[in-house]
Amino acid sequence: MDSLYTAGIRFAEVLQAGPPWLEKFWILVTSQADPKCVFTVAFPLAYFLGRKVGMLVLWTGLVSEWLNVVLKWFLFGERPFWWVQESGLASKGLLTLRQFPVSCETGPGSPSGHCMITGAALWPVVTALTTLASQRSRSPVLKLLPFGAYLLLLVAVGLSRIFVLAHFPHQVVSGILAGAALGWWLQAHTPTTSPPGFFVAAALSLLLSSLTLHSLLIAAGIDIDWSIRLATTWCSDPAWLRLDTRPFASICRDSGSALGLALAAAFPPPRGQRLGSGQRLAGAALALLAVQALHRLPQPGGSMALWYSTRFLQYAAGPWLVACLLPRLVLAVTHSRGSPHSE
Repeated sequence: MDSLYTAGIRFAEVLQAGPPWLEKFWILVTSQADPKCVFTVAFPLAYFLGRKVGMLVLWTGLVSEWLNVVLKWFLFGERPFWWVQESGLASKGLLTLRQFPVSCETGPGSPSGHCMITGAALWPVVTALTTLASQRSRSPVLKLLPFGAYLLLLVAVGLSRIFVLAHFPHQVVSGILAGAALGWWLQAHTPTTSPPGFFVAAALSLLLSSLTLHSLLIAAGIDIDWSIRLATTWCSDPAWLRLDTRPFASICRDSGSALGLALAAAFPPPRGQRLGSGQRLAGAALALLAVQALHRLPQPGGSMALWYSTRFLQYAAGPWLVACLLPRLVLAVTHSRGSPHSE
């Protein structure tokens, strides 16, 4: 593995030696492809493209993120920004590698969550756009355009993660392959019409299974928090360490979002009052603003348990805002009936 890691470090060094203007581009890409953006950006926008598409994006995102956390617990993947120090490679030769504020992830590195979760969650959007293109044009180029953009995006995300020293190339490749495969499979196995009780059970299962697995690994003598200590030791600036990169922050996000889907299923859109195209655009913009505002609320200080609980509630409230409150608000403001909301 050391030779594989060393080759990855050399590749990252080549990327960082590129044109200076690329640095801002890579940091922008890696920031916008953060897994939390699936919940705060992709889901609100996709929901107003089509209710089923939005539900698919959220469900696929939360399941893939939960699986990513579990895989990371078992695979013990290193991250470049700490491995280059732990291995002694940094002291053996002249390396020009730099860290960035987005480098200091605290969870294990394999597979890449940015690539896996983004790849899985965007698969329903890509297939929906491909279907729409097929209905409106016979051009093969137009039909392949969504998947071409999808592949280019994942390659850019992967390169950006290598550039900021968050992942090695093999972790990026495994994340892309796992994400695409998972997105393809979950699209046909997503319970978009299930009753609220199913999503409540899913939320409890995700949370309790993670806590149980964590406890079992500790009982087996496995140091489950090894990556947090390494990240804390080798991060260039302690201010760059963020709580929302910890594995349990992801678990709270996933279980909270599953509970949010239960609230959305319990309060479906009013029958006979579906949004027209203009109303969808207004709803999408309003949803994006509302969810961003929700997640910018000040976090309480004090215990970690309080911080995790607050994150759980924020992610549970997001789907309720997008799927329940805002469609009704748009209908009430516009006082009109548009074209049928796509299902």
